[in-house]
Amino acid sequence: QVQLVESGGGLVQAGGSLRLSCAASGRTFSSYAMGWFRQSPGKEREFVTAINWSGGRTHSADSVKGRFTISRDNAKNTVYLQMNSLKPEDTAVYYCAAAMYTVLSEDVSRYDYWGQGTQVTVSS
Repeated sequence: QVQLVESGGGLVQAGGSLRLSCAASGRTFSSYAMGWFRQSPGKEREFVTAINWSGGRTHSADSVKGRFTISRDNAKNTVYLQMNSLKPEDTAVYYCAAAMYTVLSEDVSRYDYWGQGTQVTVSS
């Protein structure tokens, strides 16, 4: 069982930056691949980026490549999402998720545990 708690969301102007954190409970955090997803009102939850258990491999959606960076600190049971050059279309609730049996998947159904989400709002 893994519990995930996101933090770091907020309101930022276009072009600005935010760093989201996702703190995980449990001693098996390093066994899980981690992902970030986002969801806007009226839209399906969409893949943003993912990282493997060691942090050595990542995969990102084309819409965020070159702007967002995922990283993890297994000693702190935390995964991060550094978001730079934010755009109004990045506005969404951002969720972190943990997957035991898949790596770098874009498929929502492949993730086993989810956080409650944190709101990111980018003003123009």
